[in-house]
Amino acid sequence: MKAIIIDDEKRARVSLQLLMEEYCPEVTLVAECENLPEGVKAIHKHKPDLVLLDIEMPGHSGLELLDFFNENEITFAIIFTTAYNEFAIQAFKLSALDYLLKPIIPEELINAIARLERQKAVQFKALAENIQSENFEKIAVPSGNCLILLEISDIIYIKGEGSYSEVFLKNNVKHMVSRNLKNFEELLSNDKQFLRTHKSYIVNFDEVTSYNKSDGGWLELQDNISVPVSSEKVNLIMERIKIVKR
Repeated sequence: MKAIIIDDEKRARVSLQLLMEEYCPEVTLVAECENLPEGVKAIHKHKPDLVLLDIEMPGHSGLELLDFFNENEITFAIIFTTAYNEFAIQAFKLSALDYLLKPIIPEELINAIARLERQKAVQFKALAENIQSENFEKIAVPSGNCLILLEISDIIYIKGEGSYSEVFLKNNVKHMVSRNLKNFEELLSNDKQFLRTHKSYIVNFDEVTSYNKSDGGWLELQDNISVPVSSEKVNLIMERIKIVKR
């Protein structure tokens, strides 16, 4: 597993490096950066699995990190490291894997790394099951400190909200997931039943009951659910709908 440290204090970087070497030998530290711009460059260069990120830094706060990346570039987990616990809620809104208060306790660091390893293990299991199956049946999505497996056929639609997405399932079940809509679009790209109908929506076309052209266009789904259609997606929608000729 590759990791990057971003912290403006040299002593903090050295301390964290020593902790990683002693307690997390499975993690390879590929870069240390003293500010956010340097960290962004290092992430683009090294493509790490994990970023250990300070929050209070001159120039840019660590909470601004995701502002420097497009949807499809956020493939790394984040562990925030800071002396101030007042930022915890903001940190988790940015999909942080964990939030460690300085001075960092080794056991807490070990547990955070272990959670990331477990997430990767569940993702690998889901991938293996899909490879062995004739059809792509499940996806693994993060939920709190674990990953849950979702049956693709149970998904009605997905709504994107910044770096988060809401996955709406049958039986009135929904999950808030710390992944953007672009991640789901790529994940489901080979499944013809799913279509991104709007910048904020992906729809399971098996759940569509009608297409309403008024007010820019809407898809009506099961259970009286309405989802907007972008103007540039109308042709794709019409291709999916089999129109009965008179």
